[in-house]
Amino acid sequence: METLGIDIGGTKIAGGICDEEGNIRCLQRVPTPEDAADINAVVADIYQQCKKEGDIKAIGISAAGNVASDRRTVSFAANLPAWNQYPLADAIEDLIGDGVKVVVENDANAAGWGEYRFGAGRDSRDMIMITVGTGVGGAIIVDGHLARGGFGMAGEIGHMVMVPDGEACGCGLFGCAEQYASGSALERFAWSAVRRRPNQSQHLLEACEYDRGKLIGPMVRDAAQQGDPTATEAFERLGDWLGRLMANLSAVLDPDTFVIGGGVAEVGSMLLDPASTAFNRYLQASMYRQHANILEAKAGGKAGIIGAADLARVD
Repeated sequence: METLGIDIGGTKIAGGICDEEGNIRCLQRVPTPEDAADINAVVADIYQQCKKEGDIKAIGISAAGNVASDRRTVSFAANLPAWNQYPLADAIEDLIGDGVKVVVENDANAAGWGEYRFGAGRDSRDMIMITVGTGVGGAIIVDGHLARGGFGMAGEIGHMVMVPDGEACGCGLFGCAEQYASGSALERFAWSAVRRRPNQSQHLLEACEYDRGKLIGPMVRDAAQQGDPTATEAFERLGDWLGRLMANLSAVLDPDTFVIGGGVAEVGSMLLDPASTAFNRYLQASMYRQHANILEAKAGGKAGIIGAADLARVD
């Protein structure tokens, strides 16, 4: 059974026909419009283009926002106010008019399911995916099923409070994991190290032209790869917080596998090694239990497409 997967991101909308093995054809990419109606029109156009090449039975949409338990309504989207309590599935189905079912998933859930079915987590049974980008996202697989929770909000691990009265988070809380285990945190950690040891930070200072406002994550990555000790320290601090987060999740869910994805995680062992060390240190009863595998994501940018398509197929 072929389904259409659509990944609606902040800068682009990507979609294609997916088979039951996670293969994609008729891949389409379009810049993301700002208006909700224009986004609907883009999705409908991708469907019209792809249905020429296959018999599409359902559409799975990966959406950057909180998705209600009905898997049809976007309850809140920070970057698109028009999507608050927005019946996205109804809007797409009405626009297409072919009687094709539409299923909506949170983007982190869709990517996590894609990794579970077709990527790094395909040999696991209980898996947690953590996406480390500008923020921190998550997806939880328990006994082979995606955990959505009673209200569709499961998996928001970036907003677990790690530090009481800690750094302010965009969600309105303080001390969220997102403030300590994300790309934004990496930049903050790097600048903190630069201020303490400026004479050991030449790569970073030259990259950002000695301006904190110009410092971005890729600069920290490049400086660390060139041996800049302050950039390396920033990744070690980030890994330490990521390991703490995984240990806390293990205390509740005891997964057999963690899959780490997102742009920051593309550095591989530079982040995963200190994260694994911290995980072992903070894990409850660490010496007396089996430890989860900690793996780098494999499905990459297509995870949201294949995950959304597969979730629409099994719904």
